[in-house]
Amino acid sequence: MKVAVYHSTDPHSVQVGKNLKNLLIQNEIEIDDDQPNIVVTIGGDGTLLSAIQKYMSIIKEVRFVGVHTGHLGFYTDWRDYELEDLVKALKSDGGAEVGYPLLDIKVSHTDGTTTEYKAINESTLRKLSGTLVADVLIGDNLFERFRGDGVCISTPTGSTAYNRSVGGAIVHPRLEVLQMAEIASINNRVFRTVGASLIMAPNETITIRPVQNYHRTYNFTADRIDLLDKNVKEVHYSIASQKVKFLKYRHTGFWNRVRNSFIGNIDEV
Repeated sequence: MKVAVYHSTDPHSVQVGKNLKNLLIQNEIEIDDDQPNIVVTIGGDGTLLSAIQKYMSIIKEVRFVGVHTGHLGFYTDWRDYELEDLVKALKSDGGAEVGYPLLDIKVSHTDGTTTEYKAINESTLRKLSGTLVADVLIGDNLFERFRGDGVCISTPTGSTAYNRSVGGAIVHPRLEVLQMAEIASINNRVFRTVGASLIMAPNETITIRPVQNYHRTYNFTADRIDLLDKNVKEVHYSIASQKVKFLKYRHTGFWNRVRNSFIGNIDEV
């Protein structure tokens, strides 16, 4: 077993990271930040998303587990005072895991180049200022011409993040689908969109093709990747063949995560 410790930069998380490394060394568990097969993140959900991007090139070989050091995180199963229990679980690791779908993203540019990204939560495309006007294609077929602030494409696990904030549905991750939610769409007697989130079957794709009638700058995001791009021709979305794998020692069920994150203790209501 080779373990990487990936922590946020706040002083408490840095100290927890040092404490965990000391425990790993005491228990003769190898620390390897370059080619690990287990990554322990210390911080919150943002820290875990950053770690996933860092280790994306070996995503098939690595499993993740999160320790949260602040507010309750959606992906993080352990608390900062449970490090000894976590190390005991690592020592008795039997390879159990649970996999979550990833979003496969291909950005085509007006100069003919293509850039690829992956995300566990969501990707958005917005115009830097003014209204985004873009054709939405499902597969190869034009579905609608969107006008509004932008669009959000999410995975099932990402359905509880920004997608939920813009009115999308919460989807269980065993349904390997992708979802498109509109961000402040314009709907009147002149312009029309479907006005609801769309949930695609696993083998379907979504393409967002901005109308290139004059110079525009677009804001593209993929999880914590945040870019400005003047040359977006289209963005193509599908469910990736790879998955993000998490340790299953005490992995909290999806609906329990949703309840804990958004409702809390029912007994206290």
